[in-house]
Amino acid sequence: MARNENFVRMSGFIDKDTEFNGELRFSDSLRIDGTLKGKVMSGQNLIIGETGDVDADIVVRHISINGRVKGNVTAKERAEIFANGRFTGKLVTPKLVIEEGAFFQGTCQMELKVLESSNQQTAPEADAKEGKKES
Repeated sequence: MARNENFVRMSGFIDKDTEFNGELRFSDSLRIDGTLKGKVMSGQNLIIGETGDVDADIVVRHISINGRVKGNVTAKERAEIFANGRFTGKLVTPKLVIEEGAFFQGTCQMELKVLESSNQQTAPEADAKEGKKES
């Protein structure tokens, strides 16, 4: 069944009448339809529903914005702002999708996907850097 490949496991849900203040950590996916202020760290996928109101520093793999987000966001793989989404702040991501009608105010820095190993230099690159140091 190919449909299961696209299945996203939810770790949690913050409903529209719920408020959360503080630091939030999760695995898999989290959907926010309520209010969140603070910090969101780790996890995989963060989904901000149409009634979601988030004022936070966020670091996740993938973020989908249908509501309001204000803050510093790092999406390690992809950020999506849908037509009903509103984003204000600083966004760092290698891939950005903004639908027509979405609101974006702030800065975006598009970085290449971080490789697993921090030591990914090839020998020619290392030699070139060493040569520059000796000059």
